[in-house]
Amino acid sequence: MSAPMQILGGRYEVGELIGRGGMAEVHKGHDTRLGRPVAIKLLRSELARDATFLTRFKREAQSAAGLNHASIVAVYDSGDEIITESGGAQHDVPYIVMEYVSGKTLRQVLTEDGPMSGKEAARVTEGVLDALSYSHRMGIVHRDIKPANVMIADDGSVKVMDFGIARAVADTSATMTQTQAVMGTAQYLSPEQAQGQTVDARSDLYSTGCMLFELLTGRAPFTGESPVAIAYQHVGEKPPLASDFAPSEISPELDAVVLHALAKRRDDRYQDATSFRADLQSARMGRSVSAAAWTGLEAYRRASGSPVTERNGATAAAAAAAKDDSSAPTEVYSTVTGAPRRSEQQTQVVPATVPAPQARPVAYRTTNTTSFAPVGREEERRRGGLGWLWGVLAALILAGIGWFALANFLDTEEEPSPQLISVPGVVGETYDEAEAILRDEGLEVERVEAASDEPEETVTAQNPIEGVEVEEGHVVILTVSTGPGQVEVPDLSGMTETQARTALVQRNLTYGEVTEVDDSDEDKGVIVGQNPTARTMVDPESPVNVQISSGMVTVPNVIGYTQAQAQSTLSDHGLLYNVSYRESTEVEEGSVFSQEPRSGLVERGTRIQLIVAQAPTPTQEPTTEEPPVEPTEEPPSVEPTDEPPPTDAGQGG
Repeated sequence: MSAPMQILGGRYEVGELIGRGGMAEVHKGHDTRLGRPVAIKLLRSELARDATFLTRFKREAQSAAGLNHASIVAVYDSGDEIITESGGAQHDVPYIVMEYVSGKTLRQVLTEDGPMSGKEAARVTEGVLDALSYSHRMGIVHRDIKPANVMIADDGSVKVMDFGIARAVADTSATMTQTQAVMGTAQYLSPEQAQGQTVDARSDLYSTGCMLFELLTGRAPFTGESPVAIAYQHVGEKPPLASDFAPSEISPELDAVVLHALAKRRDDRYQDATSFRADLQSARMGRSVSAAAWTGLEAYRRASGSPVTERNGATAAAAAAAKDDSSAPTEVYSTVTGAPRRSEQQTQVVPATVPAPQARPVAYRTTNTTSFAPVGREEERRRGGLGWLWGVLAALILAGIGWFALANFLDTEEEPSPQLISVPGVVGETYDEAEAILRDEGLEVERVEAASDEPEETVTAQNPIEGVEVEEGHVVILTVSTGPGQVEVPDLSGMTETQARTALVQRNLTYGEVTEVDDSDEDKGVIVGQNPTARTMVDPESPVNVQISSGMVTVPNVIGYTQAQAQSTLSDHGLLYNVSYRESTEVEEGSVFSQEPRSGLVERGTRIQLIVAQAPTPTQEPTTEEPPVEPTEEPPSVEPTDEPPPTDAGQGG
């Protein structure tokens, strides 16, 4: 879609293009209502014009939205939008809104980093099988498992994508067969898909086996110049061993698991994702795999003329010898290199049905059919000159023995197959009715309960789905509604609004009314209350009302408090303070006698000015000092003077 609309459903903003496939384009988007990133898949215009496809697509998108598993990219919503082409024509374009996963597809990982180690490839594939095990129990077959449809999130978790579109395509199988076409990606088509047959969960397991092979080796098990050529190999050629192509050593156990997943006949491969995963985990941890998988590897090696490795204990030398046994004719097709990248990435439309190769047994076989010739030559030597009649008889006998041995050894699909039963559709029936229908057909029933909007005891899904052919006695798993299930309300306290919305969406609940409250202990915007309370059980999609902190607090009146009491009270309210002191004779020393502001609402963290009373400094009464009295000096008393002695006049000498 060259010019996508900017808003879908009045809610989803369409952003940059982040992926493009054979059927749709994927854009990064934004959910304006819930404030979260999403991925938006828009169906390509040429497919959007098909009214039948539109109807089925919408129905199956809703079904995919019911898949709730950690290893499956969640589908949040779906709808359609009317667009106008450049020529003026208008038509609906359906879209699916999905969980946005920050990471890379397996295709990108392989392109950038190359093949994985055996342990990492097994770990990733186990995540895919977890998703398939769940979806198959819910009656959903993916039909297009490939590296481009598997995400590796930034945290290393595995996410499978495209359940919605894949299932919608699956329901068009009858229409596609009528037009002699099959939908799928050529490198990962199961043989039954390539031949236009009805598929079931085991087809997903074959595709997963192809993907595991590529994770280990960096190439698909079958390659060719065209989708038809590749599909032909899926039907008629035996796969190579992954260890023949892997850059790092692959254990025989892991070889056995891959080979068992790639069995041509669906009855010969893993019957469910759980058993596939169990074997894969055992191989990853160095333990023995199932007898069925190991026997297949032994038969493959014997047919190829390769040494048979001892089970669960093969030495590195033995494994290396098996890997280097390039002289053994283990491949019955010529590898075609340089296949177009597009054929690896996009879902292809290939003619259906691809015929099974004539006179080429599907089971594992060796191209060395001369092993019987020495017996013929010895017989000729023994007959000597008995004449042409003995030669003819010997040839006929040897041919009969050879044919009998070869037919018994190969165990081809030409052997009479058991009578198959077409599984009837019982979705929508009550459990009792469905059980009776299935048992009348010679099938066994297993019950699985799950919450649903359907009435109680109604069958909401079945596995295998309607129309799949199975043997008598096969177990059909029925998912039975227990009525609308309830979910537990999460504890939102202490979360921001964005965090709370995410938590509610994950529980299939809605974000309700928002009320701001004052005087909380939390910062502005933090949730301090909710209704219903945490751990209450409610119906899906119920609203949860929240109370968030306004960030405002009431200033407490601390006048009359001691300084310590006032400071503690203000701190408890999320307020700060400044303290100054003033002498006062009216208030007890150390008590607050003034504050600013004295009341009202303020933001948390506001500083309150406090004035604390201080005792006045003691003062002395003023005193008047009398100047010291200086003693007055008495006037000196007049001493009587002595009369001078009389002068002796007249006396001379």
